[in-house]
Parts: sequence; C-alpha cells; structure tokens
Amino acid sequence: MSDTQSLAEIAVADLTESQARAELARLADVLAQANTAYHGQDAPDLSDADYDALKQRNTAIEARFPGLKRADSPSDQVGAAPAQGFGKITHKIAMLSLGNAFADAEVAEFDAGVRKFLGHDAPLSYTAEPKIDGLSLSLRYENGALVSAATRGDGAVGEDVTANARTVADIPQTLTGAPDIIEVRGEVYMSHDDFAALNDRQAATGGKTFANPRNAAAGSLRQLDPAITRARPLRFFAYAWGDLSAPLSDTQKGAIDRLASLGFVTNPLTTLCDGPDAMIAHYRQIEEQRATLGYDIDGVVYKVNDLDLQRRLGFRSTTPRWAIAHKFPAELAWTTLEAIDIQVGRTGALSPVARLKPVTVGGVVVSNATLHNEDYIAGRGNKGEEIRGGKDIRIGDWVQVYRAGDVIPKVADVDLSKRPADAEPYEFPHICPDCGSEAIREEGDAVRRCTGGLICPAQAVEKLKHFVSRGAFDIEGLGAKQVEQFYTDGWVREPADIFTLRDRFGSGMQQLKNREGWGDKSAANLFDAIDERRKIPLHRLIFGLGIRHVGEQVSKLLATHFGTWDAFETALTQAEIGQGAAWDDLMNIDGVGAVLAQSVITTLQQKAERASIDRLVAQLEVQAAARPTSDSPVAGKTVVFTGSLEKMTRAEAEARAESLGAKVAGSVSAKTDLLVAGPGAGSKAKKAADLGIETLDEDGWLTLIGDA
Repeated sequence: MSDTQSLAEIAVADLTESQARAELARLADVLAQANTAYHGQDAPDLSDADYDALKQRNTAIEARFPGLKRADSPSDQVGAAPAQGFGKITHKIAMLSLGNAFADAEVAEFDAGVRKFLGHDAPLSYTAEPKIDGLSLSLRYENGALVSAATRGDGAVGEDVTANARTVADIPQTLTGAPDIIEVRGEVYMSHDDFAALNDRQAATGGKTFANPRNAAAGSLRQLDPAITRARPLRFFAYAWGDLSAPLSDTQKGAIDRLASLGFVTNPLTTLCDGPDAMIAHYRQIEEQRATLGYDIDGVVYKVNDLDLQRRLGFRSTTPRWAIAHKFPAELAWTTLEAIDIQVGRTGALSPVARLKPVTVGGVVVSNATLHNEDYIAGRGNKGEEIRGGKDIRIGDWVQVYRAGDVIPKVADVDLSKRPADAEPYEFPHICPDCGSEAIREEGDAVRRCTGGLICPAQAVEKLKHFVSRGAFDIEGLGAKQVEQFYTDGWVREPADIFTLRDRFGSGMQQLKNREGWGDKSAANLFDAIDERRKIPLHRLIFGLGIRHVGEQVSKLLATHFGTWDAFETALTQAEIGQGAAWDDLMNIDGVGAVLAQSVITTLQQKAERASIDRLVAQLEVQAAARPTSDSPVAGKTVVFTGSLEKMTRAEAEARAESLGAKVAGSVSAKTDLLVAGPGAGSKAKKAADLGIETLDEDGWLTLIGDA
C-alpha cells in the first residue's frame, strides 16, 4: 500500500489496526472539510452519496476498532461551525441530524429497532414526509412575535439570520393562538423555476450563478445584506419544533397540522403510515413524483408519530432514535459526451472533465461531469479490474449521467450501440496542458500529476486560491476571482507576493482603483485586510501551504504537537522518510500516517517549494499554538483510552484529558504514561501490562483528575 487512495480501497474487515487508525484520520479530515464546504460555505465539494458512504465507512471502522475512535470523530459531529460575519445563537434544544437508510431492509430494521427499544408489540404509527434539500432554519417566537432565526450551524450554535428570515414570504412575522414560546423548525429552499430565473438574472448582470437550488437558497439566506436576501425567491417548509412553552399536540402529525393552522406552509405529501410496508409504499409514490414536484428532495423522512414514544426513545449522540431518512438513489439520465477537458489542480493532479450536451437530471441542468481519472475513462478500476464491463469512454459517446446526491454529476455508463463509427479511444495526456511539463503517474497512484510545480500556472493559481480560503488565511476582499486577476496581471505569483503588494505599489490606490470593481476605499480595505493576516495562527499557516493530504484537522494536530513554526520547520527539515527520531516523533502523532508524514517532509525539503515558504514566513508573525496548561496530575503525560466508557463518551474523556494538559494517543507504546481501560479492553490492556504502564479503570481516572 503506497497512498491513501489504496488505503481507501481496503475493505473494513481487512484493515489492520494501524491501517484503521490512518483511515479514521483521513476520513475525519475529508468529512470535516465536506461539512465546512456544505454547511459553512454553501459550496459542496463532495456529493451526498459519497459523503454518506464515507460516513458509513467511518462508523464501520469505529465499530470494529472501538478503541480507535477519535476525539474529532465524524460520528459525533453535526453540520459545521457558524461562519464569521454573523452573530451566533445558541439553540435551546440542539438541531441534530438524522440517521440514514439506503435500502428497504434498513427501514424494516429501523422499525424493529424502535420496537425492541420500547419493548413494544402493538402496531406503531409513523409519519412519512419528503426530505427537502435546502437549509435548516429555526424560528423563535415569543408572545406571538418572531424574535430570532438561526441556521443549524454545528447543531448547538447557529448563525443569527433574523433580519434575512423576515424577508421570506412563507415565514410569518406574528402568530395567533401559538404557545408563548415556540421554536418552529423547517427548511429554506428555492423552487426549480425560481432557481432558473435567478441564475438568468445573475448571469445577465455578471453576478455569481449557482450550481443547484440548495446552494442558491443557502447562499441567499446567509447574506450579510438582508436587501439581497429580500430580492431572492426563498420559500420555507415547516416540519418540526424546538423549545416550547406548551405542547402542540400529542402526535407528530397533529403537531404538523397545528403548525399549518398557525400559518406555516407544511408539505402536503406528509402522511401517516402503519408500518414499514406502508412507509416504503409512500416512499415509492414520492419517488415517482420527484421530478414533477418543482423543488429538490433527496429522500423521505419517517418519524414515530406518538410524541410520548419519541420522548422515551430519546437520542443518540447526534441523531434521534425515533426518526430516519430514507435516501433516494442517485438519479440517472442519458446524453452526448461532446468533449473531454483536463483541469490541473493545486497538487498537479490532472482531472478529466466531461463536457456534455446539457441534460436535466433531477431538476438540475447538467453540462459537466467528472470522469475521475484515466483508468476510469479506459474502463478500469483502481486495482486494474474491469468496470462498466470494460467499456471505455470516448468523445461522441451516448453516456449515462449519474447525479450522486444531487451535487457532483458523474459519467456512469456508455451505450455502445450508439457509439459513432469514427469514435477514437481517448488518449490521456502525458504532458500538462497548462505548462507543458511532463505529467507522471507514480506507482500505486490513481492520478497523473504535472511535474511543473510552481512554474505551472494552473497549480500556482489553485495554490493561491487555497491559500486565501476560509480555513487558511481568509483575507477579506481577496477571493478566488481576485487571485486569478492578480496572477494574470503578474502582481501575485506566490503567497509571499500578497504581503508585498503595498510595498510594491506604494498605496496601491492608482493601480487598483482604475480596475473594474475597485475604488479608493476597496483598495485601502484590501491592503488593511492583508496586513491583518500578517499575524497568523500556526495551524492556519500549515493548512494554507496546501500540502497534499494535510487538511484543517491535520493542520491543527501538527500545530498542537510542534507548538511553534520554528519547531515545526526544524523537525521536518531534519526528518528522514521512514527512519530516525524526527520521523518516529511525527508518526507518534495520533492521526498522522506514513503517507501524510512523507508528504509533509517532502514539501518542506523540496528546494523551490521551501524557498517560497521561507519568503512567505519572513512576512509573517506566526502565533504559537495554544497548549493546555495545567498543574493537574496528568499534565504532560501521554494517555490512551480503550474499551467502553460508561460515564462519558470517549470524545468527552479525550477532550477532558487534553484540557488538563495531557497528550491523547491512539495506541499504546513505550511512551505511554497511562492507560484508561473500560469494559471490553483487549490488546491495548495486555500490551500496557507487558510494558508495565499504569492502568486505571474509569472510576480511577475520574478520581485522579478530580471529577469523581
């Protein structure tokens, strides 16, 4: 195994413990970035189907290796942190996500699980309603007046979008006959017709167009200027509630009907079902109507109808036991493949993109789709096995388009009976189309990469876009569009150039204010924003470097471990791949595997890349990572948790240990100071005993840290 791609291909049942640890680290990073892109930036970079598959894989690995569950496990996370620029509202009752079912059998398993938990043999009634693909919103009314509106955020704290919510016609400003306090929850969405009209208006005025109605709705509601939201055709379906001063009903269906009587729009396809067979039948009916509804849905939600039973069933860490979302399979359509273009990413990856004759798939017009890599085009999988029956993909082919989760279209199949007689096999380029450098494919890698590095314009621009992204330097007024403009003008070729713009142009006013979209104030604001980012936290700098395999979560792990930039760059400069103390120290970081470690070392030791990094750091004041300080008995010690904890979750225990100054590791080694072993502890407990490491049970741990 040579990279994370091949690791991702290993079945959960075949993973070793060390492979499982590395895979959990990769999944935590990928899913955290996907959450931020979807919930925080309204720009999904991962399809719903792919996201669901990755989350299922994470859950399966944790079930097989419970001792490896991470403090930042995706299993314990909902949504993403609220974005900057909005006030924050703490939800009185958390806004949780739903568990998913992908097959009819899983619906029956959900019903059986509910009955088993309740010890209930009598018939159970469920509501079934379309799962709207929009942005979750919670509306708080006090004494009949709307007082606040908040997005889901991370489930506990959301963004204050009250002023924007007041502009949505479907949201009542006042209620008559409602409880004194009521939080109404639902989904903000945009109809297909309104979405198409909005995109037409945006394109006509040179504004941003949206990929799909969900992005458009979320981006419109999350505008800092309510006037922009008012001009957008947003709608709202109510389907749930949070804080209440008095009950709405004793059933889910009764409560929904009550919301309708208060003036909220509720979905007319919501109905009662007397068991799994009726639930699945209603799912089929909604699935058949999906294309004609006029708005996007991605499944059907089932909820136990009796609210008293809902209260008894309660919640898991992030999902209710009394509800589940039955997701639709990705939608399909056929169209003509008109061309194959190659895009070059920030790591040099050559990504083939299908240019399609536009086709509507699930209410969205699709004209581009991913083709993954050269093997996929040739009809081969990552291990050389046949896919699509070995059929290759050629320009001119009649192809099946697959909208996975209604986000990223893919080419799934080819109809050979309609292949043009003159269609030629596609020759994947071995030369970078942007800089002419050789594009090589390393052994074990599924991707061919440009070797041009910093001389490749495509890589340079993508690296700069990443550098100014939200999780990295996040320079206000300097986004992807400005980066492309400044690169084309020769003003910014590498990150360090951003911080020398003012020196190069003096005030910069004359150069900028004569450009379309710039004036004296915007130019001054940009330079001030750049100066504000000269002082940067270590983890943001590491993430901003765009090192392959290093996402936001890994950047924080590295920053916490090394503490300062000097310590980080010294260690990585001295490290030898696969051996030595510096390598061992890097590998001992929980969540860092060999592939990631090699990538970081290579970046810091590559001559041209390192010179560029040094020029950047010379312009910055890098803030040391905040390390927990404590005089607790575990400060400075390495602690490992294993087995089942009964009085807190593993994530809570690990977070508590870190807050007391301890370092939490995922495996037992000679460097481990303390093992906390709950019921079911296995090999780690034996290894700790063999090494003579102090071992405590959960009660002993709580006594030690003073939480007993």
